[in-house]
Amino acid sequence: MKITVIGLGYLGATHAIAMAELGHEVIGIEANPKRLTDLQNGVVPFYEPGLDEALQNVLAKGNIKFQENHTEESREADLHFLCVGTPQLPGSYAANTEYLHSAVKALAPFLRPDAVVAGKSTVPVGTSAVLTKVLAEAAGFEPHLAWNPEFLREGTALEDSLRPDRIVIGVNDERSAELLRKVYEPITVHGTPFLTTDIPTAELVKVAANSFLATKISFINAMAEIAEVSGADAVALAEAIGYDERIGNKFLRNGIGFGGGCLPKDIRAFMARAEELGVGQAVDFLADVDQVNLRRRKRVVDILEHELGTLTGKRVLVLGAAFKPDSDDLRDSPSIAVAGLINAAGATTVVTDPISLEHVRAQHPEFIAEDDLIKAATGADAIVLATEWAQYRDSHVPAQLAGVVANKLVIDGRNALKVEKWQAAGWRLIALGRNVEA
Repeated sequence: MKITVIGLGYLGATHAIAMAELGHEVIGIEANPKRLTDLQNGVVPFYEPGLDEALQNVLAKGNIKFQENHTEESREADLHFLCVGTPQLPGSYAANTEYLHSAVKALAPFLRPDAVVAGKSTVPVGTSAVLTKVLAEAAGFEPHLAWNPEFLREGTALEDSLRPDRIVIGVNDERSAELLRKVYEPITVHGTPFLTTDIPTAELVKVAANSFLATKISFINAMAEIAEVSGADAVALAEAIGYDERIGNKFLRNGIGFGGGCLPKDIRAFMARAEELGVGQAVDFLADVDQVNLRRRKRVVDILEHELGTLTGKRVLVLGAAFKPDSDDLRDSPSIAVAGLINAAGATTVVTDPISLEHVRAQHPEFIAEDDLIKAATGADAIVLATEWAQYRDSHVPAQLAGVVANKLVIDGRNALKVEKWQAAGWRLIALGRNVEA
């Protein structure tokens, strides 16, 4: 099939490359000049394992191209995917959908009446109904509009695109269903579940899933708060309740909480939309989920101040800046939030990360960004594990750093370090929600 993918940020670039990998002829539309040039040159403008190689492969095959605007060639496409961002509005919890409005208006002059527009962006329920009116007015006819939510996880995005655990489409007509079934046939032929729903349900799927995951993370973090004052072990607790098949053990690791470009903004936008619909009380609990998440970041500073006294004049190393391993994404990163709180408390804050330090230097000049782990640790009064990169979990790290750190205090903000290794190297290790002192 010939398709367009409109908006080539994290979601759009990944989706465009995946569609080309499946053999479709793809035109990617991107207004950002730097991002566009990178993609045209075979460079993915963000870090995602395997995606650079996949991009170079589909460029070599000639079944993907990138351009700034639609041309007459867009009119040949049967299917147009909307992948533009829906960030949180400044000063509000609500999602900003203006970029979607701009995208459909720009597409309208090149849209055939029989073509289908499929949204993949995470949106407030009811967005597609508004977009249908905007697009109909701009195009001069009633368009086929569907919703096809994405379920990508940073670090495994290409795999999630090519071998997803399910595909969901929300449609109002058979033409939309037919084209979406066809575009995903190379995937569904291998047995991937393909769910067809109404459009409001499809719009709700992603925010409902993210709200559930966020709730699960904040639940175990709330249990960690109780464990810390009662002497219980939140990690052992999570293991014990995780064996219950009704609960499961995924997303039950306590620590400094969730972040990134999806979960925080999505649960806030969900709350805002529920209020607009007059049923805000249905998701009141998400405000508590959000607050638990933010409290766990502050908990690290509380521990540091308890152990070191005032942080003024102290030097603290934060291991990791990205919101999760195998990503360079700093959006709402708990690691950056913790570093900011440490810095605000008066400490000299050093941040290291295997991938994202270029972004740290550009966005957070208040931190010392150091590539070399040994240099970063030298002279530190404490170390905080904030992103559980494999490099920091390596069993050789405790001994390597012991020689350059006089005050051997490490706070495990992700419950990911090998406690015995650190203790054997002379470190005092404090893990959130646990009593692991030797």
